[in-house]
Amino acid sequence: MATTTEELQELMVKAGFAKKKYTFEEYLAWPGEERVEWVDGEIIKMAAASIRHQLLASFLLTVLNLYVKHRDLGVVLGSDTAMKLTAERRGREPDVLFISHERAHLLRENHLDGPADVVVEIVSPESIGRDRGDKFIEYEAAGIPEYWYLDPQRQEAEFYQLNPDGRYRPAPIDDGVFRSQVVNGFWLRVAWLWELPNELDALRELGVIQ
Repeated sequence: MATTTEELQELMVKAGFAKKKYTFEEYLAWPGEERVEWVDGEIIKMAAASIRHQLLASFLLTVLNLYVKHRDLGVVLGSDTAMKLTAERRGREPDVLFISHERAHLLRENHLDGPADVVVEIVSPESIGRDRGDKFIEYEAAGIPEYWYLDPQRQEAEFYQLNPDGRYRPAPIDDGVFRSQVVNGFWLRVAWLWELPNELDALRELGVIQ
């Protein structure tokens, strides 16, 4: 009896010559609370985030979310959201995502079916190569207009914006301030990322509250 492709793959997995391949739907249904991503059919387990990482993610999620709601610009989501990049066969879970009203049709019950408008990755020691290399290439290829790469351990912030040629270029930081080209009117003091001020103080400077 002829062996099917699926059976051959299973035999190779059992023999240790190949890794098991999962569908995107199987990835979305991955059991437990462990954070994972989907890369070419493989499940990639993510290391637990440090407290500093989580505090920075919480600050950005709060400030950006309330700003976007105040201006009625779209939706801000956190790291539990899977972003499917079909052409790249990737299911990524960035720390923060901004989805404009124009891309709201991509929102599904349990994932984003396409690229966000802004993606924020907060670097952990084990993710530096992935965030700076693999994800940079994937996000650029997917046409994500703005990519924020933040490294709290080294206190390094890099902001990339797509040029008309579809390539990422570093966004300017003037007098310590980054201004988004995608989230209308939004700006950040880079020092906030390391000092983590009270969110209310940042929102006052942004004109969201009095």
